[in-house]
Amino acid sequence: MTEPDAPLLDRIDLEILRQLQADGRLSNAELAERVHVSPATCHRRTQRLLREGHVTAVQARVNPASVGLGALVMVGVVLDRSTPESFAAFEGAARTMPEVLECQLVAGDFDYLLKIRVRDMGDFNALHGQALIALPGVRQIRTFFVIKEVKEAAALPF
Repeated sequence: MTEPDAPLLDRIDLEILRQLQADGRLSNAELAERVHVSPATCHRRTQRLLREGHVTAVQARVNPASVGLGALVMVGVVLDRSTPESFAAFEGAARTMPEVLECQLVAGDFDYLLKIRVRDMGDFNALHGQALIALPGVRQIRTFFVIKEVKEAAALPF
């Protein structure tokens, strides 16, 4: 579903997005061939998609184990107050923590769900004791160690 003021994307735009989502390393010539347009047209459309914010980033996905970050931990956080100020303080602090890969405000049993990467359980224990419980407004933390990553960073289904 598109926003009322969002520019409409045609089938070529959508195919460019699908191809880039599948492989962000495609050259413009390869991309143009896959979507059946000229390289100049493809480049112009791709630049517009970037400029308009339809593509938010193009980056490499690094194997976490290759850089010593083999433990994935999901953390549910409950704040002691539900005010705009307490949310802002928590979010600002979470943004500064390099171990926190993602931070979502959620509805349900938690206020926030954090996705954290660390070396191992010992690393997480230190992070928990020194930083997580000291985050602004934290009342409760529930920790879930990921045993197996079944599906991660899936392509958007459009």
